[in-house]
Amino acid sequence: MSKIFLFAFIFIQNLIFSQNSERNLSSEKWQFKNSKDNEWLSATVPGTVHLDLMNNKIIPDPYKDENEKKVQWIENEDWDYQTSFIVSENELKNQNIDLIFNGLDTFSEIYLNGKLLKKTDNMFRKWEIPVKANLKAGENILQIKFRSAVNIGKELAKKVPFTMPESPRSFVRKAQYQFGWDWGPRLVTAGIWKDVKLNFWNNAKLKNVKIEQKNISEQLANLIFYTEVFVEKEGKYHVGINSNFKDYNLTKGKNVIEIPFDIKYPKLWQPNGFGAAYTYQFAVSIFQNDTILDQKLLETGLRTVELIQEKDEKGKSFYFKVNGNPMYAKGTNWIPGDSFSPRMTKEKYQKLIKDCKDANMNMIRVWGGGIYEDDEFYKACDENGILVWQDFMFAGSFYPSDDDFLNNVREEVKDQVNRLQNHPSIALWCGNNEIDEAIVNWGYQKQFNYTKDDSLQVWKDYKKLFHAVIPDALEKNLTSEKNIYWPTSPSIGWGHKESLTEGDSHYWGVWWGEFPFEIYNEKVPRFASEYGFQGMPSLETVKSMFSQNPDLSLENSVIKAHEKNARGFHIIDEYMKRDYIVPVDFVKYNYVSQLLQARGMQIAIEAHRRAKPYNMGTLYWQLNDCWPVISWSSIDYLGNWKALHYQVKRSFENQVILTEEKDGDLNFFAVNDGIENFEDVSVNIQVVRFDGKILKEISTVPVGKKLEEIVQFDPIKIESLTHDSDKNEVFLKLTLKDKNENSIAENHHFFSKPKDLKLAKPNIKVRKVSSTEIEISTDLLAKDVYLMGEKHFSDNFFDLLPKTSKRIKLSKPSENVEVMSLWDTMK
Repeated sequence: MSKIFLFAFIFIQNLIFSQNSERNLSSEKWQFKNSKDNEWLSATVPGTVHLDLMNNKIIPDPYKDENEKKVQWIENEDWDYQTSFIVSENELKNQNIDLIFNGLDTFSEIYLNGKLLKKTDNMFRKWEIPVKANLKAGENILQIKFRSAVNIGKELAKKVPFTMPESPRSFVRKAQYQFGWDWGPRLVTAGIWKDVKLNFWNNAKLKNVKIEQKNISEQLANLIFYTEVFVEKEGKYHVGINSNFKDYNLTKGKNVIEIPFDIKYPKLWQPNGFGAAYTYQFAVSIFQNDTILDQKLLETGLRTVELIQEKDEKGKSFYFKVNGNPMYAKGTNWIPGDSFSPRMTKEKYQKLIKDCKDANMNMIRVWGGGIYEDDEFYKACDENGILVWQDFMFAGSFYPSDDDFLNNVREEVKDQVNRLQNHPSIALWCGNNEIDEAIVNWGYQKQFNYTKDDSLQVWKDYKKLFHAVIPDALEKNLTSEKNIYWPTSPSIGWGHKESLTEGDSHYWGVWWGEFPFEIYNEKVPRFASEYGFQGMPSLETVKSMFSQNPDLSLENSVIKAHEKNARGFHIIDEYMKRDYIVPVDFVKYNYVSQLLQARGMQIAIEAHRRAKPYNMGTLYWQLNDCWPVISWSSIDYLGNWKALHYQVKRSFENQVILTEEKDGDLNFFAVNDGIENFEDVSVNIQVVRFDGKILKEISTVPVGKKLEEIVQFDPIKIESLTHDSDKNEVFLKLTLKDKNENSIAENHHFFSKPKDLKLAKPNIKVRKVSSTEIEISTDLLAKDVYLMGEKHFSDNFFDLLPKTSKRIKLSKPSENVEVMSLWDTMK
């Protein structure tokens, strides 16, 4: 249906060029220079000053070696950009010509033919300037003069009577991560980071179309389209959706109209795992006297999303209901995919979100220290059924609340929600990342010697921004059913018991608190929106940190420079000693660090899923990286899946069979997050020696247990399972079956930590099936099989059971696949 609509749209769109057209000035010849210099150099738009300096060989690549240190001077300089473009006599005959900047980073002055048009102060806003009176036929000169955001931030900080943490970043409305994070470099950019356009229009212009879904049933969807219409002359106009038009008497200037639109027997947009992410396409058009004046093409999905918080005996629930169905949220946190955002391609956005879908995710949280992402990100989420928890861009600091700052934020919110709200993937708007917690828990007030009045002012400013200004802006700009607002994430800090009984939780007892992974079994919140552990990136990505001849050693200063957490290696080592034999060889250390990260997150995810429906969401930190780095990501900067992402794919399967050791018992949980129910489920348990011999086999008796959401089976004494066997030499093979003995899910349970397993050397064989498929086989248990020599495998870092084989698909033909297993690190 939607494709049929689209052909009509293209035909209509071809009719409007004479009334409304656009020129992309980004493709003109741009130049830039340090404001102190006279020589102009070539520039690219969209871009950043760092990229332009690299392209002109003024600075080295900051991602390589220890070059980050060499480019810090850039943030303190002012930078000028300019281009010239030709405007024809015919173009000047248009009634209106607007100059549109979709993104300027950050403090700038815009000059056209020598006249100052506008000063900007927000990276996240769209700047639209009428320029017909300033243009001339022939050559026109456009200049943008950027001032140092660091220097201006310092000036603004002086106006506050007490020291603000993370100054000056909290005073400037730009991507906060650019100032450095514990996974990213300090690269404070400037430049024209999004497209620059000239828009020519006559008679009428459509702006800001938003769709409200009033009522949705199986038989009918009632929609209302709200649109702002600007017209040059008062009169009668036809405005409508697709081929349905109504007459409106419009006044000169701005008009706001409502257009009802119904869809019979609508198909719903469903999150991943619940059905197809179906979308509809619409053309909103305005005519007069049979002439089309303007048109907007929109695509959206029909769905309902609710955030359910109901008091119960343990606290208060926190979960999302989508299309009337409770949804267990499985997903991750997103940071910007590059420290230089213009380098992000549509292909990289699509791949990363498809990687989420392939790992059985249905939700992603856009973290508040980055950027409001490119349209392609949300389009990819729409297409793949990934719901978006959207933070506003405030993170881990205190923020001012003077009138200029608050008015700037109001316009920022307006611009962004108007751009994003029609995406069916948007599920929730969140005020900030960890600012409530920063005020309450992080001790900044003591560190900076705040008075009581200073502390009260900080809290007052916080309340004004996140409990008044932002929700008020949402109320004014969103349709009601899309206005789900959560002021801060987490709602309660991880040191407080309420953080586990209500709201969302960032649990960092593991890593920051250095508690063992097993603490995840005790610290289970209602909704885990952040938790994580670091692991090294792929060897390919480690090598990319070097400009030449990589020295793969943990003592290498380049590798140390790409670990941005001051205690990172120490923490990884301490955890590794607990669970693994720590390798000396770098390649093996890299491998084990990935296993360690995957093991920790598996324990967390399985603890969360076993607690369903008390816990209804688990979003680990983090999906991706912004440069080559040792970090919490499951996919490294070059797009390689780390062991964690392969494990997440397994742990997030819709149906799983999970275990829990407790008080000498082994508990069994069958969890189902899908839409299919299973009758009379049972568990087949095999006690298997590492050489493949089955020592015992038990099947639970089906007793009418229907697997709708979660089923807990009767516990079994661990001693009765292992009996006379050495726990370090056996494992359990678990198979969840339905009433017809069909396998629903499989899992393995080991009774010991990896370092204590008595593994023998497996004879692993690799057989080439085709140019893009191999078969792996083994005689003995091959624990954590690691395939190397290819960018992506259909599975990796998996247990290959004794006397079994497994077929693996390759992303491209490869002649050389190397294999390692845990045994290789224990010699």
